[in-house]
Amino acid sequence: MSAAEPLLSVRDLRVHVPLEGGTVRAVDGVSFDLPGGSTLGLVGESGSGKSTVARTVVGLNRPVAGSIRLAGQEIAGAAERVLAPLRRHVQMVFQDPYASLNPRMTVASAVAEPLHIHGLVPAAGADAEVCRLLELVGLDPSMRRRYPHEFSGGPRQRIGIARALAVQPRLLLLDEPVSALDVSVQAQVLNLLEDLKARLGLTYLFIAHNLAVVRHVSDRVAVLYLGRIVEVASRDDLYAQPQHPYTQALLSAVPVAEPGRPRTRLALKGEPASPITPPSGCVFRTRCPQAVAVCAEQVPALRPVGAGHVSACHWHG
Repeated sequence: MSAAEPLLSVRDLRVHVPLEGGTVRAVDGVSFDLPGGSTLGLVGESGSGKSTVARTVVGLNRPVAGSIRLAGQEIAGAAERVLAPLRRHVQMVFQDPYASLNPRMTVASAVAEPLHIHGLVPAAGADAEVCRLLELVGLDPSMRRRYPHEFSGGPRQRIGIARALAVQPRLLLLDEPVSALDVSVQAQVLNLLEDLKARLGLTYLFIAHNLAVVRHVSDRVAVLYLGRIVEVASRDDLYAQPQHPYTQALLSAVPVAEPGRPRTRLALKGEPASPITPPSGCVFRTRCPQAVAVCAEQVPALRPVGAGHVSACHWHG
């Protein structure tokens, strides 16, 4: 990988799921770059395709088209012999820490399992490495003999993070990692992730529907709607000057700390269209307050609207 090449590069990614009534276009032409050491936030409503993107990057879904390059190497559709040595470089932290941990395995067994699979430490040294990993995520090593049901949500998510870090990955895919936690615990886990990123030189793809959380952790933000990216910008630009009508509506719904501050809520009409039969042209047009005739006829391309800021809207053309 050259110095200028991003750690993760996704181009025209498409994930279609066949069903009896048709085909769900879960991801329909997503492209983005993620430089090493940075955090890209993926935001959007439920069903926008955020988690599908992450699960496809990590290999849990297979794309029907598109390119996924990790450290300059193509991994979309690659043979297992090619993927096997790359798997340790990209790991995933799931939304529900209880569902992602085997209830029959102790914490020690769960965290040590990837060490054994990748042959990273001898059997005699696994326990010491488990203790180190638990300390790294702020847990007492004595907890390694317990089972997942003996922990509350925050410590369980820390265990999931420790397991992901066991293979010394370069990229973590964080799929709603704090949405199932209490607000006070969310802050603790977010601070932990920021500390780990700085200490270990990690790169994050951070998925969330909570735009306040995304603003706290991200360097750049990509907004998804019905399987397509509609806007990408730096964190500060996106929150200060959102350009796409969908992004503007999302941000208008974010609570603010000043109750008396005047705000204009941009309410969207209707529900998101079906990913089985998406609208022609712009997929957002059926809910967009600014839609005009051309929106039904042409798919808007991502166009520059500022330095490093692109938006897919005919109003910018």
